[in-house]
Amino acid sequence: MVTYFSFFLVVCCFFFGVYFTTIKAFIWLCHCLINKAFIEEMYLKAEKGSLAGHFDFSGKHWGVQVTLSWLKDKTKRISLLRGIIQLAFWFIILYASIIGVGKGLLLFLIIGANLFFGRVFCGWICPLGFYMDILTLLRRLLRVRHWALSKKINSYLHMTRYLIAAAILLLVIPSFLFGAAGVTEISNLLTLRHPFTPYAFLLEPLQPIVLPWRPPFGALLELNGINLTFPYVGEILLYLRDTGLSLPLAYIFVTLILLASFKVRRFWCRFCPTGISIAIVNRLRGFRWLPLLRLSKKGVKCTKCGICSRVCPVQVEEVYEKNDGTIDTSMCMLCLRCVEMCPEKDCLSLKLAGRTLSRSRNWL
Repeated sequence: MVTYFSFFLVVCCFFFGVYFTTIKAFIWLCHCLINKAFIEEMYLKAEKGSLAGHFDFSGKHWGVQVTLSWLKDKTKRISLLRGIIQLAFWFIILYASIIGVGKGLLLFLIIGANLFFGRVFCGWICPLGFYMDILTLLRRLLRVRHWALSKKINSYLHMTRYLIAAAILLLVIPSFLFGAAGVTEISNLLTLRHPFTPYAFLLEPLQPIVLPWRPPFGALLELNGINLTFPYVGEILLYLRDTGLSLPLAYIFVTLILLASFKVRRFWCRFCPTGISIAIVNRLRGFRWLPLLRLSKKGVKCTKCGICSRVCPVQVEEVYEKNDGTIDTSMCMLCLRCVEMCPEKDCLSLKLAGRTLSRSRNWL
């Protein structure tokens, strides 16, 4: 009990430090719903430039500045909300791993989300994507410029995800052909036990980087009962355990991914097999309503400023190039960074089953 308490205390302190501003904004956003008159007064005073001197930000109003910044800066509202949701799902996924939720069930949920809602899992939920977003924040704080990949290389990386996913799926086919033991048992599929073990590779992005127990195949480092690991490290330690080089190779892999993700925005997301979009389904008659969540563009409002192309973490060009209608590319993670930054009102919008959830606003 003490170990788990210490573990959660360490994790909370770590992410509180990283997302300190985000958490303060979230707390005060909740307070706004309760005390609307108070926040309106704060906002009016901020507009007039008379807020300083009226309130002591080091006291009970410590979150006002953060909240007002979120309310006024239209180019960061969605990013802030996404950070809060990513952090919340990090703890949810951690809790799911502690209580032992079936891996097969999690995989079905991700595939279902990709089918019905596009790659919203990648943009708003994936823990590995969350880690890369933290690296992006760090890079911006250090004022280091990012590297942009060429359109050709980016397209090749995107196609690689489908080759990797196909290879993983094909690994189980021999078990069906030769009637391997357990191939017809639903329990093995829900827990991804033999012969469905290769499918666990698709769940590696969900791997928490800190654990209060030692993973089955080892960890990168152990400190007072807290094990530090990283997505895909378990697979490296498992399949290379007989070589004697599994741990050094795991360190090399993590180092390369962190360095690449620091310089290239959402590097791993460009070829991650977990983020495959079943885009071909909506080409079939009767399934063209899929996915329910779509990015849409009004061409008449577009001025071809190119902001949407520059701010996209995975360098999706279709939002800029498309003249009008729905953005159908499976590269889009629906992170809504383009919607957030687009300076033309109602040019870009996110729609759920035809209903607008978010739209671009004139922030200039």
